[in-house]
Amino acid sequence: MTDLTDPSPWTGSSDDPNDEQFGDVVETATLATADEYDVVLVGEPYDGAVIGRPGARAGPAALRRELGGTKTHHIERGPVRSVADLGDIEIPAGGVERVQSAVRSITAEIHATGAVPVFLGGDNSLTFPNAAPLLAHETVGAVSFDAHLDCRAVRDEPTSGTPYRQLHDAGLDTLAVVGARHFETSTAYHDYLAEQGGTVLPPASVAGDPAGAVDDALAALGDVDAVYVSLDLDVLDAAAAPGVSAPTPGGLSTRELFRMLGRVASDDRIAGFEIVECAPPLDAGNRTARAGARAVAHFLSGLGGDR
Repeated sequence: MTDLTDPSPWTGSSDDPNDEQFGDVVETATLATADEYDVVLVGEPYDGAVIGRPGARAGPAALRRELGGTKTHHIERGPVRSVADLGDIEIPAGGVERVQSAVRSITAEIHATGAVPVFLGGDNSLTFPNAAPLLAHETVGAVSFDAHLDCRAVRDEPTSGTPYRQLHDAGLDTLAVVGARHFETSTAYHDYLAEQGGTVLPPASVAGDPAGAVDDALAALGDVDAVYVSLDLDVLDAAAAPGVSAPTPGGLSTRELFRMLGRVASDDRIAGFEIVECAPPLDAGNRTARAGARAVAHFLSGLGGDR
């Protein structure tokens, strides 16, 4: 049976006693103690289903390293608190369907705790087992920050391009994709998402009013009971995030993304968050991992806050 590895203790990198970093405040926990925290981090070192370039299996370690050295204080919202690390999900050998099934068995237990899970990926194929446990209990909408729609049909096996088709087949009520690029996803998949009542907000819809774009995405979900948020780092412009499976120009700026993540996290229906496709072997100067860690920090700062 798939399990969680023991998490390593976190430490900050600063020698200034006035510097409080995530490395100073993130504690280690188990499934039995997870409900003592607002948020639990979960690593998913896997890229066996990626359509593009592999490397995301190294994402969790890089994101933890960069987050550990990030200060906890948000200027408007104050410091982030009550975060624990559950370790990494042990990824079994075998095909993608087996991996998804094994991961889902653990994510179901994590969702059953009182904490909001933050999954550190890993490739986008794990979006399906990360969010699927929510479908058994509630109406669920997803907000996906992504350059692509990721609703391809499953052929031989699932891939990093199929998770939202799988989720819709399993009962996902609706999906809003923020930052999807022109000329990146074929007509058939745009038509499919439209048939499901989905919404696409390209980068031009974000520019100038990121908060308004998030409000539009959340409004498009209607009155669902739970909201799952996914961040594929390829939503950022390739200059800001070169270390992803499929970097492309014309994406969001880090400033736009951070503003939107803090705002979407303030929705009181948030039931989970993930960050996927951080691929350190493909990165340049740790830019992608650093942007990803800041994205996590901004999301955490917004949880439970005012919009």
